[in-house]
Amino acid sequence: MSAAITFGPVPSRRLGRSLGINNIVAPKVCSYACVYCQVGKTAVHTLERQPFYGPEEIFNQVRNHLKRSDGEDQPDYLTFVANGEPTLDVNLEATIRRLKIFDIPIAVITNATLLHIPGVVQALLEADWVSVKVDAADETTWRRVNLPVKEINFALQLQSIAAFARRFGGKLCTETMLVSGRNDAGHQLETTARFVASIKPAVAYLSVPTRPPAVKLTKAPDEEVLNHAWNLFNQAGINTELLTGFEGTTTGYTGNAEADILSITAVHPLRHDMLEELLHNDNAPAGTVEKLLDEGRIKAIEYNSHIFYLRSLKKNSKK
Repeated sequence: MSAAITFGPVPSRRLGRSLGINNIVAPKVCSYACVYCQVGKTAVHTLERQPFYGPEEIFNQVRNHLKRSDGEDQPDYLTFVANGEPTLDVNLEATIRRLKIFDIPIAVITNATLLHIPGVVQALLEADWVSVKVDAADETTWRRVNLPVKEINFALQLQSIAAFARRFGGKLCTETMLVSGRNDAGHQLETTARFVASIKPAVAYLSVPTRPPAVKLTKAPDEEVLNHAWNLFNQAGINTELLTGFEGTTTGYTGNAEADILSITAVHPLRHDMLEELLHNDNAPAGTVEKLLDEGRIKAIEYNSHIFYLRSLKKNSKK
């Protein structure tokens, strides 16, 4: 059986109903190892682009997923949101071109570390909506939050983001994840706001950790800091939105509860109430979750007084 590449549609705070496309093979492959990452620790820390899935394999999975969805469950976006950094996939441009046949807007959420590479820029220019990560605009803070591959040139990265912003004809957004004690001091926020303002995004999202992070002690700033951050961005003339709440429990389903749980939890931890609704919609047999937990294929952890379920990628987990 081929890997589960698609998942959802899931409720997205930015994109409505988003059909996720996980174009990176597990375990996590990324140029960052962000302290707040909801997918867990980076297994392969790299800047090297490589092939993962072929464009036709992703196309077939998206097509089959859309066929299984009923009319009311069609997504607003096809979103490349991977188990790592989606632009590490050398087939990204060809895949996006192939998916355009569905006439559904295509989104890519990227950490922007490869925007100095012409092939990456060309791939993202094919998308309709692109979000670039800007957690910090000074190198010291950036390294503390994103834990990048050492070969990344931070100054070049900022220059490349600005250059892409000037060329991109779709909707460009930025996302800044605020982490208590790491990038939320006044001078750090002012520097970040100045840079974000310079690239003129359609929307700048300020978000906080709402799911279990890679580093356990990672916490969201308090409300006073969030309000200060929003005001700094707003005063800089940026259309700014806070993303601090839970998305809701509604998620897409295919009728195969185990497959749905495993595909979603690979990149998008499921809160308990969200999982309960998924089980109901899939008419899942009793004990489905317990079976996956017992087999070691998912794990349950508590975060902010809620239980979340995540895909377990341990080598000794049962298949």
